[in-house]
Amino acid sequence: MLDFDLANMYQIPTKALKQAVKRNIERFPDDFMFQLTENEWRELVTNCDRLPSTIKHSSVLPSAFTQEGVASLSGVLKSPMAVNVYLSIMSAFVAMRNYIMQSSVIQAELAEMRNRVQLLERDCRENLEAMNDLSEDVRRDFDTVFEAIGALSVKLPQAQKPRTTIGFKTNERE
Repeated sequence: MLDFDLANMYQIPTKALKQAVKRNIERFPDDFMFQLTENEWRELVTNCDRLPSTIKHSSVLPSAFTQEGVASLSGVLKSPMAVNVYLSIMSAFVAMRNYIMQSSVIQAELAEMRNRVQLLERDCRENLEAMNDLSEDVRRDFDTVFEAIGALSVKLPQAQKPRTTIGFKTNERE
């Protein structure tokens, strides 16, 4: 959160907030609070329409506070409003962290489901390929059977020629 937003929430001037931070700078290491660079500030002003015009044209670069920095700031500003705002902000940060954690759990479950679907698709493809291979084998077997039947049907007419009788022949039958 930026210093002017926090000052607005605590209902104090930004200058007073910055002075309180300077008086207690040991409570604000770099991972609790940092100052925006000129490029970051310029990009923020360009992309964020909600900034007041007095802030947009300020010559002083704003400070940004992390969750821990907001907690430290609450300890520095000893007003009832500071305590209430601190509790509200901490609740919001906790809710946001829970949402992100829940979101990452959902993402992990989705990834697991994608993997399972991919495995099922691969198994289905392999089964279809095996069925096609089996179908080709069966088709070849049927082709062999049909060829054998065809060969037998060619031999059948030859086999049905009248047989010559064996034994004593009479003229009547010839």
